[in-house]
Amino acid sequence: MSTRLANLLGFLACVGLLGYAYFAQYVLRLEPCPLCIFQRAGVLALGVIFMLAAVHGPKRWGRTVYAVLIVVTALATVGVAVRQLYIQSLPPGSVPSCGAGLDYMLKVLPLQEVLSKVLSGSGECAKVDWRLFGLAMPAWVLIAAVVVGSYGLWANTRRPAPMLRF
Repeated sequence: MSTRLANLLGFLACVGLLGYAYFAQYVLRLEPCPLCIFQRAGVLALGVIFMLAAVHGPKRWGRTVYAVLIVVTALATVGVAVRQLYIQSLPPGSVPSCGAGLDYMLKVLPLQEVLSKVLSGSGECAKVDWRLFGLAMPAWVLIAAVVVGSYGLWANTRRPAPMLRF
């Protein structure tokens, strides 16, 4: 498999993940909390990196750069998912109260303060509305980010198969 095709498949995996997130929001009526939105942003960033790598089709050094970008982005997404899983594991009395919505915070607060407030979590981030095989949505995002990030590392650091010439 060529590196371009491998990166295209990574991009399509991210599109599928985001597609399900929007299905859950608009069809299943599961309203995303700020940490969920940050996880979506991480998956979107992964998709953009995969797409750029597929279109660019870089040589050896460029593939390494894309691999590093994919791994760093996947780890950031994992970090946000872990933070939400931690907040969901807290006893009900110790969860911070719900705060202002992300849209409002982005309008009135500096970005650094928004990041700090969102990552500290709030009541809506502790609520578990959906499970699959006993795992909440952030656990599945964590698994997906690890799998997609590992795949991106493999796809961009392996020696591509030689082209067949006739």
